[in-house]
Amino acid sequence: MRIISYFCQMTKNWQIHGTLALVSLIYGANYIIAKGVMPNYMTPNGFILLRASAATLLFWIFHFFTSKERVHDKKDYISFIKCAVFGVAANQLIFFNGLNLGSPVNASIIMTVNPVIVLVISAWLINERITPRKIGGILLGATGVILLILNKEVSVENDSLLGDLFIFLNATFYGIYLVMVKPLMLKYQPITVIKWIFLFGSIMIIPFGFFPLLKTDFSTFSTGIWWSIGYVVIGTTFLAYLLNAMALRHVSSTIVGYYIYLQPLFATAIALSLGLEHFQWNKALFALMIFYGVYLVSKKPAKS
Repeated sequence: MRIISYFCQMTKNWQIHGTLALVSLIYGANYIIAKGVMPNYMTPNGFILLRASAATLLFWIFHFFTSKERVHDKKDYISFIKCAVFGVAANQLIFFNGLNLGSPVNASIIMTVNPVIVLVISAWLINERITPRKIGGILLGATGVILLILNKEVSVENDSLLGDLFIFLNATFYGIYLVMVKPLMLKYQPITVIKWIFLFGSIMIIPFGFFPLLKTDFSTFSTGIWWSIGYVVIGTTFLAYLLNAMALRHVSSTIVGYYIYLQPLFATAIALSLGLEHFQWNKALFALMIFYGVYLVSKKPAKS
């Protein structure tokens, strides 16, 4: 019986980690697929409004059929709005504009500093202790990001440089969101939190994306472009959020966060296979600095 129980538990663990790996693959491919839509077919702001509003509709439909939970504390609506600013509106607008200007592989690598940013913000907002090892990891990761960003002709007019800076700013906003949303995730079901955050976030995006979306010539869209848009809305937004929420029921958020390391690997592999990027040893070194820096920050201290 113990053997059967162990085998079932092992199978369950493989399913959970397989789910997390699938989420990383979805996000990794998103860097390439989303950039294929912009800017020739849609502007970043118009694309974000379409993505956020369509995903909001899907989240509300899913909640209607799977949960009856309601917000029982009206003060939490203020928290939803704050999370919507950093987790949906500012976060996604800056990310898509950065991706539109920069390299998808660079974007996926820069996003791996997110756990480091979360640590810094946690120390600032909730007084989480930062050890010398974590400080060393932060400095190493930050150096890798700076070198990666500056690994090109540095100019204010350099679109790729601005794109990388936008991605870094996006990672900062998303780190703030992860710290702010944690109490809500403990208080409500994940789908309840997500549906309200996306609703408020979509409303905030309307002033930025309404006219760009209105001017979009959908008649020029090929079948491939529609598939790409569907992938971003259903895959990257709706499905990835739900799979992460399911995984969080069985493993810690730290383990879920570790899987962000796979995103640049998947993005790089896809970009190289499509001939969109060329392998460079210096970029690999900068990426290794970021990964090891994040590892130092995330590593748990050894028990004495």
